[in-house]
Amino acid sequence: MSASDFRQIAIRAESGKAERLFRAAVSAFCSLTRPSRREIAQLEDLTLPLFANVSVESRRYVAAALSECEYAPTALVRRLCEEPVDVAAPLLIRSRALSDIDLVALIGRHGLPHARAIARRKDLNPTIAQLIRALEKPTLVSVRQQEAVAKTAPKSAEVVAPSPASQHVPGAAAENARRRLRSMMRADDESGGATVNPFAGAETYVKLRETALTGNVAFFQTALADALEIDFSTARSLTANQNYTSLLAALRALDLGEERAFLITVAVYPTEFPHPQAIRIFLDRYRLLHREAALDRLRGWKAETLSKAIRNAGPVAANADIRKADSDDAAASPMARRV
Repeated sequence: MSASDFRQIAIRAESGKAERLFRAAVSAFCSLTRPSRREIAQLEDLTLPLFANVSVESRRYVAAALSECEYAPTALVRRLCEEPVDVAAPLLIRSRALSDIDLVALIGRHGLPHARAIARRKDLNPTIAQLIRALEKPTLVSVRQQEAVAKTAPKSAEVVAPSPASQHVPGAAAENARRRLRSMMRADDESGGATVNPFAGAETYVKLRETALTGNVAFFQTALADALEIDFSTARSLTANQNYTSLLAALRALDLGEERAFLITVAVYPTEFPHPQAIRIFLDRYRLLHREAALDRLRGWKAETLSKAIRNAGPVAANADIRKADSDDAAASPMARRV
């Protein structure tokens, strides 16, 4: 009997059977020493459609069971982590199925309640720990925190502990944030992060991410122009605004995942995200922006690029003599008419 057969039985029967099937399926899965990918997929196919029909108690039970499971289904764990913290806490504290990027996104969507549970994780990424401390005490800036990050960070991580003097240099905080994000993203790549949509391509995403994290906006604008197949001046205009609306549309046209789009945007506009609510607003905007609408904007940018190419008729330097001759002829033509 397939997972869909069990699901139909549970849906047709009284709600109690859905509860028992939901719990029993997870319990049986957790008893497996090393489940196969097929078994993981079967559990997700069975439990996710039942999710809305089970009680909070069942969700809490399943979250606690999966928190101790080494090979927990990622989709089910992420769904449970969207629940209130009294349900999600065991997973937030212990689950290995959550990557650093997942944790950052959860903090952005749910704020301090989830952040406090995540802070209890063993071997928590120092950057995330520092973010949580900043959320707890947003006005506190302490050199001691930077020293703690340097002591607890893995040897492979890139951590920069600024000197007290550098903290007063304009832009120093943004640069340190970019370096910590770069360290986190390298760790995500090594752990096998989610793949990018083929439209954008893995190499395109890496190029956008790395150029954004350099802090040199011209490098990022060049990479963005290449990715969107538009000219540099148009790409520059997308990041010259005071807000990230145009950049958001560009990343949506490339069909990047919301976490990756957020990391690129926060690297380019670090001051736009001073608190979790700002992160939540970005994610809401990104989800609500239909990709077809973003592609329409991209078509408009490409049309603008083509229009510029037609007007310029090639590089100015290569045609400078021709244009000068044309202008001289135009200037001489009235004299010729007079003669």
